[in-house]
Amino acid sequence: MKYEEEWDFYFSNVDDKPGSFYLDMGLSQIAPIDKMPHFFYVSLKMNDPREQDGLSSDREYETLIEIEDSLVGLLKDKHNIIYVGRLTSNGTRDFYFYTSDTLLIEKTISESLVRFPNYEYDFEIKNDKDWSYYLEFIYPNPRQLQSILNRRVIDNLEKNGDKLTQPREVNHWIFFKTTEGREKYIEKVKEKGFKIEDIDHADQDKEFKYKLRISRIDNVGHGDVDDYVLYLWELANELDGDYDGWETSVEVV
Repeated sequence: MKYEEEWDFYFSNVDDKPGSFYLDMGLSQIAPIDKMPHFFYVSLKMNDPREQDGLSSDREYETLIEIEDSLVGLLKDKHNIIYVGRLTSNGTRDFYFYTSDTLLIEKTISESLVRFPNYEYDFEIKNDKDWSYYLEFIYPNPRQLQSILNRRVIDNLEKNGDKLTQPREVNHWIFFKTTEGREKYIEKVKEKGFKIEDIDHADQDKEFKYKLRISRIDNVGHGDVDDYVLYLWELANELDGDYDGWETSVEVV
């Protein structure tokens, strides 16, 4: 079973509470895995969550990582399992796994956590041959996925020395099934101050073959990009389009 791991995180509301997912997104390329039909999770009650939102605190960070390493490490040593990710929300941290055989799983969980007697935990095993828990609950929805992609571009700018303080031209690529959808999109984005940079045809064999590139001078801080990119993404979906991403220059001052 070969695939490329792709660990990332995102925030979401879970049962009307703030939640932070950390998961291997690369598994979406091969899920469901027929030989791993059993889903199980270990739910750990945190001892020192943040009071304002129930997420993990800096004070407890190192201990939680130690617990995770112990739990995942021993399960991998003794069983045929895949660790797919975790959720931190409402004072708990849940660790999610799939396995081919549930025999003695409970015993191994107990052995891995015996070093942490001050922590309460629970676990549950469910049959899930379709991997619905991973694909429908743990994995981000399309809007959340676009936000993750936005953050990756911003992180790359920062890695190249960009302080994110300078507004600059941001280019966006969108592809459409029809020219009618593209024209309606152009009409809408012009009202928002976007310039039309390029109108063209992509590969005629593709479903989304009508290309559009637009631009606007914008800020690219972590609190800025989602505002306009998710607007463009949603508008594209409404008009049978496919938002294909954004690009900008690195500004080092």
